[in-house]
Amino acid sequence: MKLLFTKMHGLGNDFVVIDAINQVVDLSPEQVRLIADRHRGVGCDQLLLVERPESPDVDFRYRIFNADGGEVGQCGNGARCFARFVVNRCLTDKREIAVETASGVIRPRIEDDGQVTVDMGAPGFEPADIPFMAEAPAARYDLALDDTTLEIGAVSMGNPHAVIRVEDVDAAPVAGWGPRIGAHPRFPGGVNVGFMQPVSRRRIRLRVFERGSGETQACGTGACAAVVVAHRWGLVDDDVAVDLLGGQLLIRWAGGDAPVFMTGPAETVFEGSITL
Repeated sequence: MKLLFTKMHGLGNDFVVIDAINQVVDLSPEQVRLIADRHRGVGCDQLLLVERPESPDVDFRYRIFNADGGEVGQCGNGARCFARFVVNRCLTDKREIAVETASGVIRPRIEDDGQVTVDMGAPGFEPADIPFMAEAPAARYDLALDDTTLEIGAVSMGNPHAVIRVEDVDAAPVAGWGPRIGAHPRFPGGVNVGFMQPVSRRRIRLRVFERGSGETQACGTGACAAVVVAHRWGLVDDDVAVDLLGGQLLIRWAGGDAPVFMTGPAETVFEGSITL
């Protein structure tokens, strides 16, 4: 099977994007892992499939696979790259599209300056929806990790996130705590882990350990989750700049059941083909 692909990135969070509308695509988890392998394949944090929608009310279907081959429900940086891809490939002439994902419909919009804004929908706080093992929803939870008790925020942005406040994000134990919290038994489906350093009411710094991929240069849903948690903790205003390893995202959330809006770049790196 020979597949055409496009390599893209959003602030260094990189993707292999595959048009599954104009070519037949049937990938096994092993093949996804091969494509994602940075030594023997193309290399990426996630693989994105562009498919025809299952509902007549939307424009496309968007599927996301982590580097370990597992399919997930949402990816914010990927959503921006998805939107740029379908416009660049003339799969649509719309500037705003409706895209169905495993976790619901999102609405990316191409801005005049080339950046992409995505309506990521409202955050989810019900423990069962994250999923997270807790008796009731709360803004803060205690999470036991060996002899340490961590205070976290837990939220779903179409995928699960745990957010921890740190004093210095550069010194945060991302490599040590990230995989252990990510596989914590209170998160039965695993969880993405954000290490958040508030800088001001309108700016935070963030590193994210993503389940199935490890620490990435940027995480769009992680940035949304961090702002939501910081907002609920009274640390930030509605409009927040999030500084990640790969660059900056702008996140807007008015609180409550309002949707979260994310704005940032999406870049094409190269196009190619791979035979599996």
